[in-house]
Amino acid sequence: MTLPKPSQRLAQAFAAALCYLLLAAALASCSRAQSAEDLVAKVLAARGGPDKLKAIQSQRVTGKISFGPGAEGPFIVQFQRPLKMHMEITVAGQTLVRVYDGKSAGWIINPFSPDKSVHPMDDTDLRTITDEADFDGPLLDYQSKGNKVELAGKEEVDGKPVVKLKLTSKAGDVRTYIFDASTYLLVKWEGQRQIDNQQVPIETVFSDYRDVGGVKFAFEIDSSSPGVNARQNITIEKIELNPQLDPAVFAKPPSPPSASIAEPSAAPRRTANDSPLSARPLFTLRSATEGTLLSTTNDSADSDSI
Repeated sequence: MTLPKPSQRLAQAFAAALCYLLLAAALASCSRAQSAEDLVAKVLAARGGPDKLKAIQSQRVTGKISFGPGAEGPFIVQFQRPLKMHMEITVAGQTLVRVYDGKSAGWIINPFSPDKSVHPMDDTDLRTITDEADFDGPLLDYQSKGNKVELAGKEEVDGKPVVKLKLTSKAGDVRTYIFDASTYLLVKWEGQRQIDNQQVPIETVFSDYRDVGGVKFAFEIDSSSPGVNARQNITIEKIELNPQLDPAVFAKPPSPPSASIAEPSAAPRRTANDSPLSARPLFTLRSATEGTLLSTTNDSADSDSI
């Protein structure tokens, strides 16, 4: 038997070590992907499970929204598969309307802008409207939606352990979801929204979870933008699952009659930093998976830019 030469033994040892490192890296990568996938599975199970979520064909959500004293009112949002949405927010007697037909067209009526007639959504609105209209949220069937997930560590929020999940959407938007480590319900959402070429940070806190038809929903949702004078509180009063909806509500809405589009005399005058409503979304609230249901910004009543 001929023993290998020292150089051969060294080469063999190097090759074995390299294989081990490559295998370890592959196993670690698989472990990380599986762990993130496991977390998503636990989160969906905590809400009621994928089957119950997919069984929801339509939703009607009603409640109250507040941007601060003197800027509050009722809202109603209706959803229907696939990706159809009709949203109305009323503040100071004026109603902001956002509609998406689930295909390629959307419309906006903004009574706080100079032109109060119905307008088609522009490219910026259409870029994010499918996120708003997807009441399943980005985690259900996230792979088929082109989303990527990875664990983002653990920490404590208000003294309670939480686990964080980083999601990168198909469009490249990065969001962080923070879940209660014991219930796996969503506690907080952090991310950014692009408003007129500016990246605006957004934080949303979810609480008061209730069971509706075997599915958990957050009934209290508070959003803010650090460093910006913009806050939003949403209190959900009722969630209806699978209501019969009129298909016409997802079509182009009629422009409001001239009698109802006068400037709201009761609404306080606001600056470009704190006007409550505009056509371009800053805060969004979706069911309790991410929170996108209402889309509003703090744009000026005289401008569509932040």
